[in-house]
Amino acid sequence: MNPKLAHYLIKLYPRSWRERYGEEFEELLVTGRSKPHDLVNVILSALRERVIAGFGRPAHLSAVSFGAIVRLPGAMIPMAMSLSALAIVAIHLAFYGIAREADEGAAAHLWQLLMVGQLPVLVIFAIRWLPKAPRQTLGVIALQVAAICASLAPVFFLKL
Repeated sequence: MNPKLAHYLIKLYPRSWRERYGEEFEELLVTGRSKPHDLVNVILSALRERVIAGFGRPAHLSAVSFGAIVRLPGAMIPMAMSLSALAIVAIHLAFYGIAREADEGAAAHLWQLLMVGQLPVLVIFAIRWLPKAPRQTLGVIALQVAAICASLAPVFFLKL
């Protein structure tokens, strides 16, 4: 294969991959006998490595910021669930007031599902991110606990 083409193909791979395997792979591409479908395989492999490198972790793991961790799905989903549960309580109170009902009703069941459903997501998030970025992850968990408390407060204080 043409050395220039091999060099450009190596550039398709993520930096961490190139640092580890780049020189050896480029040499293999230049010196080895290549077939037309090898070019397609190298490009597809580079795309796959880019996807794998991008899943679950930011590009520069050592410089993970609080803002980057807050935007992860594992951080956003529990907060959204807590705030949705709070919205359900607020809407229920706006329409029906504080009066106790004989049956819990759909609003109470939705609230319960949202509150319990976020716990596995929160645990998985903590297991995954605490070892990588403990300070930032604890900040996100504190936000999530505050959102949970905000949703629990009206139910507890109004004895709903």
